[in-house]
Amino acid sequence: MRTIGLVGGMSWYSTAEYYRVINTRVQERLGGHASAPLVLVSLDFAEIRACQVSGDWERAAELLTDAARRCEQAGAESVLICTNLMHRVAEAVQASIEVPLLHIGDAIAARARSQGWHTLGLLGTRWVMEEDFYVDRLHDHGLDVVVPGTDDRAEVDRVIFDELTQGLVTPTSRERYLRVVADLAARGAQAVVLGCTEIEMLVSPDDVAIGVLDSMTVHAEAAADLVLAR
Repeated sequence: MRTIGLVGGMSWYSTAEYYRVINTRVQERLGGHASAPLVLVSLDFAEIRACQVSGDWERAAELLTDAARRCEQAGAESVLICTNLMHRVAEAVQASIEVPLLHIGDAIAARARSQGWHTLGLLGTRWVMEEDFYVDRLHDHGLDVVVPGTDDRAEVDRVIFDELTQGLVTPTSRERYLRVVADLAARGAQAVVLGCTEIEMLVSPDDVAIGVLDSMTVHAEAAADLVLAR
């Protein structure tokens, strides 16, 4: 099996799920006591969050590139950034290492196309929903993207940082998210991308009438497939 490096801790709740999903998929394929050979560098999310709030993306890139290099030095043959938002510095991370970076947008696009979906709704932090680095990656794969309106984007972002990344899940926020998803569906979305790795704590496929692309699960399953690739 190939060794995969995980740059995690952003937040640790979803990083734990990455570890679980990757190993579950590997054990299902190989059986017995099989588990994935992984290298994990888990960052302090408080430090990363401070960079986000202050707009210090250069410092954030330094922290993630250092983590990716440590993964590579420990034997990783491919690296994942275990968060959607921090793919804002993915190009800098890839430029700093010799092994491939498995981009979360590529994994989502591949899954969407395999399902025949060409118009996706997108939930995530305000940077993911409003800036080009994420949406353009999906556009590059021939996908159309629908994002919530201004007020809904603000609420989706607030719930992520004030609640989900701190392990808090509330019925009120779930209802708000489901209303936003219903609006995206009414605007033509065939599936919704849960473009923050913690949103799966709040929204499940059984909750909505359209398809769901849980970015964490899709990314982790793509990583497991890399582990198993001959």
